[in-house]
Amino acid sequence: MSEAQTVRLTYEDGARAVELARESVESYVLHGQREQPGSMRDAFYARTGAFVRIRSTRGRGRLRGCAGAYRGNDQLGHAIVDAAIQAASENSCGSEIEQPELSNLTISVCVVCDYTQTDRPLDDIELGTHGVVVDKDDSHGWLYPTIPVENGWNEEQFLTHACRKAGLSPLAWQDEDTTVTLFDGQVFRERADGGSVEELN
Repeated sequence: MSEAQTVRLTYEDGARAVELARESVESYVLHGQREQPGSMRDAFYARTGAFVRIRSTRGRGRLRGCAGAYRGNDQLGHAIVDAAIQAASENSCGSEIEQPELSNLTISVCVVCDYTQTDRPLDDIELGTHGVVVDKDDSHGWLYPTIPVENGWNEEQFLTHACRKAGLSPLAWQDEDTTVTLFDGQVFRERADGGSVEELN
């Protein structure tokens, strides 16, 4: 893999990334404003992609929002802010996050360390290390590196679910006109019990 500006975060960087995502969600929900990263850690100046996922801690922990991109021209700090706001908006999972929910959410950030396109996804995917992005025509879907491990999926199931998320047929990843991109990402997440941030991979 060599198509991205390679970046690797320390635990402290990752914890700050999650904190920044949380601040961005709260600023957007409470005030309708875009949080500014402020004085950023050195790693946050790297130009790479980031994803943010927001889950409810209530019930079965349903997904409340997810957004981001595996590549971009923005510095990482700004990419995290933008992904967090998009994840909290009504354009993500159908309904905007509201103020009473803020204390019942866990937020995770996936920072893209590297990415590459592949013509042999079944051979190239490393479960738990690689996230996957599927593009075909105007359809686009992505899944975090940790998701197949959380759900006990194999490589084919991982690709199938990414296609479904993109609104494509489950086997669209096999089509010649479908682009499959694998990204190596670090995932950091708030603990549901309110403890310190954990790194998942």
